[in-house]
Amino acid sequence: MDHTTPVPTARSLQSAALPPDRRRAPAQGVPRRRTHQWLGGVRIAVDRRLNHALRLSRGEREDRRWAEALEEARRFALRPGKRLRPALLLVGFGLATGRSRIPQGLWSFAAGVEILHAFSLIHDDVADRADTRRGGPTLHRVLGPGSLGENLAVVVGDCLFARALETMLDSRLPRADRALRHYLRVCRHAARGQFHDLDLSRVPLGKVTPAQSLGVARLKTASLGFAAPLVGGALLGGGAQPLCRALARVGHHLGLAFQIRNDLVGLFGEADFLGASSDRDLVQGTRTFPLVAAYRRAPRPGQSEIDDLWSRGIRDRAAVDRARTLVEAYRGRTAAERAVARACLAAHRVLDDAIPAGPWRHRLSALITLVYRPLA
Repeated sequence: MDHTTPVPTARSLQSAALPPDRRRAPAQGVPRRRTHQWLGGVRIAVDRRLNHALRLSRGEREDRRWAEALEEARRFALRPGKRLRPALLLVGFGLATGRSRIPQGLWSFAAGVEILHAFSLIHDDVADRADTRRGGPTLHRVLGPGSLGENLAVVVGDCLFARALETMLDSRLPRADRALRHYLRVCRHAARGQFHDLDLSRVPLGKVTPAQSLGVARLKTASLGFAAPLVGGALLGGGAQPLCRALARVGHHLGLAFQIRNDLVGLFGEADFLGASSDRDLVQGTRTFPLVAAYRRAPRPGQSEIDDLWSRGIRDRAAVDRARTLVEAYRGRTAAERAVARACLAAHRVLDDAIPAGPWRHRLSALITLVYRPLA
């Protein structure tokens, strides 16, 4: 396991607040490839356990239709993904124990974390009425047409939620129950975030604030996707409360940066390391931070055009291109890039101030570098 990936400096992160032609990104090249290689190794190990955890029991196999649905869910969970959450779990455990060796039970717990993530994606796709996820059709599109497929996917997602908890407990790690209780508390915060995300979709853009958009990102993405695995790993490793509190802060900052950059990818970029797909947020009218920031900065005629465009629905290439132009022109992209830089810098400062230097801290810093990387 290589730990030589350089981290972004305060100067390189703060430079994101400069105009694009004066901006300098953190170091690139071979070290980033090494981080991707490490993540690739994590993905292989987790997928092996994931495949095992989602095997059907004899009773499930005998129920043909249910078995077919669960098999589709297994394929969905095993689609190529970043496996960032299991990686963060390993980092939290390593920071708590100081050991490089990963116990077998931790891989099982990590698989449970990824099953929990698959459950959240399935429900999220139903709520958004999305068509694609990770290079293939969403599960509800696979299971059936219209509301039937959506209802079936919700039920299968519920099954995955239960299987995730079983897999975490089956790890037989000494502190698995403590880490699982933490995860369950965070799941309630994520549900609150999803509630507000859906609720805001019916609120006029002029009444949505950037703070509300960021609040959804903190609850829905940062808490469950980033803070929880870092803290959960530390709890599994017997980490003290100061370390857990510091990792929670790192996770919230990093998760916020991830979500805002994910919003940017959804608006301006093709699928990349983050795995987002272009146009999805535009078509669905999601109140993302770049959109809300652009609206708040636009003059009244610009706000009227944005309102008109979003009220009619963004259904064709011309509307997509115009929406991107408006968000860019009214500095929504610039505001989002600066927010990503501030969040990454805040995460890096917590590392410097509260977490002792060492290989695992360096690994976490390298992941911050990947999330920070500016959009081309």
